Amino acid sequence: MLNVTLPLRLKPTVLCVVAILLAGVLTSAPAATTPQPQRDDEVIEVLPLITRNRPALSTTVKQTPPDAIAVALAARKDIAQARQTGDTRYWGRAQSLLSPWWDRADAPADIAVLQATVQQGRHEFAAAHKVLVAALARTTSHAQGWLNLAALERLSGNYPQALAACMKVGQAGQTLYAQACQLETESLQGDHQAATHGLQKLEGQAQDVGQRAWLSSLLAEAFERWGRDAQAAQAYQRSLTFEPDLYTAIAYSDLALRTGRYKEALTALAASPDTDAVLLRRAAAWRQLGDTRWRTTLATLNERTAELKRRGDDPSLHGRELALIALWLEDNPTAALAAARQNLALQREPIDWRVALQSAKQAKDDAAMLELKAALRQSGLQDARLVVKP
Repeated sequence: MLNVTLPLRLKPTVLCVVAILLAGVLTSAPAATTPQPQRDDEVIEVLPLITRNRPALSTTVKQTPPDAIAVALAARKDIAQARQTGDTRYWGRAQSLLSPWWDRADAPADIAVLQATVQQGRHEFAAAHKVLVAALARTTSHAQGWLNLAALERLSGNYPQALAACMKVGQAGQTLYAQACQLETESLQGDHQAATHGLQKLEGQAQDVGQRAWLSSLLAEAFERWGRDAQAAQAYQRSLTFEPDLYTAIAYSDLALRTGRYKEALTALAASPDTDAVLLRRAAAWRQLGDTRWRTTLATLNERTAELKRRGDDPSLHGRELALIALWLEDNPTAALAAARQNLALQREPIDWRVALQSAKQAKDDAAMLELKAALRQSGLQDARLVVKP
């Protein structure tokens, strides 16, 4: 069994579609049609550097039958690239590597957990949950699998189930990760003071830079839920100093946008790739600053959504981004509310509730607001950002 290295960042904000694929890749600029080559040697497009510099598959991976350990290591590299670049082709590369065991009941636990990770990256949360539960029934001591399952349960708002999975992480021998998992879940349930204190303590105990960066990011989120924005900003900055991370940069930019610090939001995203989530937030900041680049960025985002439809993909899997585009950039709270409500059926993280509540408020839809507030109370989520003022 592979050891746990770093906790998987299973945040759908990061895992959204960020490069539209059509016979490889489209350019970042909107295009009405896909260019067609006129000669065999004609260059249509030069792929981004990070895509051209793909790690080569090892000879072990190419063996028949393939070596599961080598495949798992190679798949992890592609998953890491998918997360930090937003290039969805890496999810496909990982699936291709895992294909000999895909959906097989006898797949090694490491391989099954990686399959679920790919499915999570594509927002196939129900399928990922099913694969994880089956794998963990066979291999009950798989710490990474339990950690992933806890993240999935939190994403769905199933906090008691998340806590149970966190406990299993500890039983599998990963005490620090188990404690962080528990504290993050308890913070979502409103135990903010104890959670932030515990995460600060764990951050001081962390053995390497990657762990400290991760724990600082969790601490920042806990401070935000508690309404301690200044402390949250410091923790986000500290996390990014320890180690750059796309999810953390986006979360920090969300804090800056929410508190009216638009230049700070742009600074937080300066080194980030042009994912949908990043472009969306840059456009929101530019709009508030009077920078006309927000209009061309909106056009790019809308073209990417249109391309999803042309390819037969389901844009509703990216309902959070669709709702935020409608709310922040298109001044269409009614459309934002429809997308946000549909998104809540898929994922129920604080940002998902927040965009739904804001959309209902701006749309002046009192019935939707009452329904959302009742569902939020029932969920058990406690977050200072979700208090809707009259």
